[in-house]
Amino acid sequence: MYMKLLNPRIYSGQHPDKQTNKMMVSIIDWFEEKGLKSLKADWHNKTWNHEFVDFMKSHQVLATLMTPQGYGEGACWNTLRNVEFAEITAFYGITYWYTFQVSMLGLGPIFNGDNEAAKHKAAILLKEGKVFAFGLSEKEHGADIYSSDMMLIPQEVGTYIARGDKYYIGNGNEAAMVSTFGKNSETGEYVFFVVDSKHPKYECTKNTVNQPNYVAEYVLHDYPITEDDILSVGQKATFAKYPDTYYMDVYPSRRSASFPEHIYEMTAKNAATASLAENGEGVLDAAEGFPFPFPENAYELMWNHKLKYKGMGGVRYNTQIAPTASGKFSVTVIREELLGLYYKPGVTIEEIDNILLYFFQEVESPARLAGNILLVHETLNQQVTPRQAWIYNPGQRRVRRAPNVAYDNPGTASDGLRTNDMTDMFNGAMDRFDWTVVGKKEIYIPYNSYGAHAEGITNDEFIQPGHLNPGLMRYELHRVWVMDANLKEGMRHINAKRTYYLDEDSYQIALIDHYDGRLQLWRASECHMINYYDVPTIWSTIEAHYDLQSGRYVAQGFDNTTAVNTFNVEMQPSQFTPQALRTRGRR
Repeated sequence: MYMKLLNPRIYSGQHPDKQTNKMMVSIIDWFEEKGLKSLKADWHNKTWNHEFVDFMKSHQVLATLMTPQGYGEGACWNTLRNVEFAEITAFYGITYWYTFQVSMLGLGPIFNGDNEAAKHKAAILLKEGKVFAFGLSEKEHGADIYSSDMMLIPQEVGTYIARGDKYYIGNGNEAAMVSTFGKNSETGEYVFFVVDSKHPKYECTKNTVNQPNYVAEYVLHDYPITEDDILSVGQKATFAKYPDTYYMDVYPSRRSASFPEHIYEMTAKNAATASLAENGEGVLDAAEGFPFPFPENAYELMWNHKLKYKGMGGVRYNTQIAPTASGKFSVTVIREELLGLYYKPGVTIEEIDNILLYFFQEVESPARLAGNILLVHETLNQQVTPRQAWIYNPGQRRVRRAPNVAYDNPGTASDGLRTNDMTDMFNGAMDRFDWTVVGKKEIYIPYNSYGAHAEGITNDEFIQPGHLNPGLMRYELHRVWVMDANLKEGMRHINAKRTYYLDEDSYQIALIDHYDGRLQLWRASECHMINYYDVPTIWSTIEAHYDLQSGRYVAQGFDNTTAVNTFNVEMQPSQFTPQALRTRGRR
């Protein structure tokens, strides 16, 4: 084995595309024309390499090397090409290689993050010939990143200020985007955010080395940060947990959410009449459609989700799987019936006796759980009448009230991996949390997930250790409402905080970030939604809830080998009474 050393005088290039070879030759020609004497003079005079950066701009060098596919015409990340460029620049001087290398580091958190605005901004700046930086280490802590004193301090909704300093940061004198590692001062969550070295709140205090390389110390003096500047939130934790197996197939966005015409008509009427009940725990003077087409707070947004049209009545097999961390699993088959009189044309809240939804659930397998039945009356104004629930146990052969089918009590047969209030991503009372609207943003969410809905896919094809098979999932860039729910002082719930992401077009909750009592990210939920065009409505085909601490998850809704959801099936409230439950309990 031997390594062929670079000889620029006989360089011919290794790349099949002529443009790459031409670019590499032009780089060599630039250095040769500058000459050894000039290169040495710049070194001894400690001259930063502005001339070389200007040359790279004119030849689009960094834009060619560092823009990944999807963020520019013909853009492509090519590791061989980058390595070859690094070898050429290092041959002529470490200063030139260093500017390239730390730009690559700085772009890492941006293009590997989930902030599309930051990615597109970086692609534009690359075309403009800018350089980048990676703000990680600190003078007091070195590479002990978890001791970081760089603080991201929450201000008004969706805004922050950054305060602290970084040390030994290459390109910190000129970088257009500096990926900076810090910590949320309230939650303790670690996060990357981007800053601009030319911003007045950014102070480059000195070059920490006596060389042409500029290895900066910089200070952020209450630097203003918005959500668009934050790189590491939500789904990125799943990428970090499963770097070798988890990925997202991203497709062009299709705003395919739709509902029956009369739902739109009633939504327009609700805009003039609907209001929240006391404490936001109910809706008044609304019917059939979304109650709040112009939502003004988090309660109105969540009621839009809960009252999203799902048809008047239907049956679904809500097959559920909760694999072990190694991927072993058994299947729980759950049959569910739903009746929603709120959607019946012409009715009022008074006429439906305040009941939003009748819900019947029976476990059909495995045998040890078969015959367990749950009946729920979900109320529209929970200040007047809270949720009512009954259970039938086949071993006892009797019906009894179930006061705990709510909040953070474990969901049916879920191994404790989801709570009752996570059904349809969120349901039930909101009174244990303080709810705030963070704002709107564009993020990747599961959408038009027809691959996951396709007939004939087996459970073995879906289930993998740690997460569902990503090859069957589909993601699109959509605008979402972002809401935070923070546990009220004195209230009990396993989650101290949740962040919800609601599709702007349908109010369906697409994603949830769940935080534990230490305010550390614990679980991440995804609703893989489709449009059921024969209704039409947009709703989940699969829900997945990932426990990022235990490595387990629970997913439900698999209908690929069973009957699919039905909608607008004729049902009566008399089918959903405790007396009817006694009759239907047969085991």
